[in-house]
Amino acid sequence: MLKTRGFTLIEIMIAIAIIAILTAVGYPSYVDYVMRGKLTEAISGLSDMRVKMEQYFQDNRSYLGACVAGTVAPLPAATSNFSFACSNLGTSTFTVTASGIGSMQDFVYSIDQTNTRTTVGLKPGWAGSGSSCWVLKKDGSC
Repeated sequence: MLKTRGFTLIEIMIAIAIIAILTAVGYPSYVDYVMRGKLTEAISGLSDMRVKMEQYFQDNRSYLGACVAGTVAPLPAATSNFSFACSNLGTSTFTVTASGIGSMQDFVYSIDQTNTRTTVGLKPGWAGSGSSCWVLKKDGSC
């Protein structure tokens, strides 16, 4: 009597169904995890710029003239996911904003002279836009 080897069609279909279920559950979590990893570019750039702006203020007693090349506080170079801009420059005020590029385009974060960290914009489906902190997770936590 010959023994047959191999898988039946039912066994293959069950394996494919299990893989599909695992992918359906795991893929959205993976995408959110990758997105959260990209947010560190904005957070790092804004935190670094805050320190440089304070150094500039200590030297010049004003924020006017900061955010330009050749100063102690030049704007960070744009990354692959965020660009940076200065606004509200005054003798005692500044705001630095990180705006998303490409797949991160809906994310906008800012920081000012009082170290107030604000989430200006988030991707649809994320909670916490307008928060007085940098929202780093989809549930709105900082």
